[in-house]
Amino acid sequence: MYEKRAVDLGGLRLAPYSPCITVGNHIWVAGQIGTDGGDSLTEQTVTALQKIDNLLSEAGSSKSDLVRVTVLLLDMSDFSEFNDIYGSWLAGTVLPARAAYAVKELPGGAKVEIVAEAFLGSGDK
Repeated sequence: MYEKRAVDLGGLRLAPYSPCITVGNHIWVAGQIGTDGGDSLTEQTVTALQKIDNLLSEAGSSKSDLVRVTVLLLDMSDFSEFNDIYGSWLAGTVLPARAAYAVKELPGGAKVEIVAEAFLGSGDK
């Protein structure tokens, strides 16, 4: 039987949830926003991706283990700019499946929120 474990680096949380949960080799990263990194889409994206890196690392994993990513954008006109940053971040990995949606509003005034799912050991570390 697998044990559920919370991974929490103590960062800002706007609601009651675990930033990351592991069960066996399965890792779920809750939606990460980067408003603490700045106001621009670039700053927020880089900060959110760094948070995902840090949570995956604390879970014993890395972005190479990602299997699915969901992106929530406040404005779909930011899609191309987001993709440039996201693509660079994932360079050298097998790209995970992904969906991107435009939404009416995001927590904390964020411009982007990123949700991720990984399987430990499925990619190169």
